[in-house]
Amino acid sequence: MQKLLIFLLVALVLEAMGVVYLSKGLKQLDDPVAYTPRAIGRLILQGATNGNVLLGVFMETTFFVMLMVLLRKNDVSLIWPLTSLGFVLTALAAKFIRHEDVSALRWGGVVLIVLGAALVGWSEQLKPTVGASSPGAGEARKLDPEPDSRP
Repeated sequence: MQKLLIFLLVALVLEAMGVVYLSKGLKQLDDPVAYTPRAIGRLILQGATNGNVLLGVFMETTFFVMLMVLLRKNDVSLIWPLTSLGFVLTALAAKFIRHEDVSALRWGGVVLIVLGAALVGWSEQLKPTVGASSPGAGEARKLDPEPDSRP
């Protein structure tokens, strides 16, 4: 479980930083005067050549690949709720890197997210393992993010 959490934390940091860079880059683009094909093309070109947008897209892509690795080896009912911790990291990055005003109500929501993720993580510890004496105990899934070494 420790390997999984470290791998997930790295992925979530990449996601949070990716969102911060995307936000910064998108705010650097010109507002379109009209929504004509030419104006939209110009906006796409600006985004495709903006370093912050490109860095954000790269980080988000890396996060997505890491998420696919996690989902390949683990229950979606474990991994997907734990990705909500990315909202915590994004709120922290917004506050301390982008200097956004994060209200007390939003921080309250962040606390609720942390509590929910803790419950999901705790539920994984309660799953029966291979050879458990309870009837119908299924095979415990491997939690390592690395692929099997079996052929």
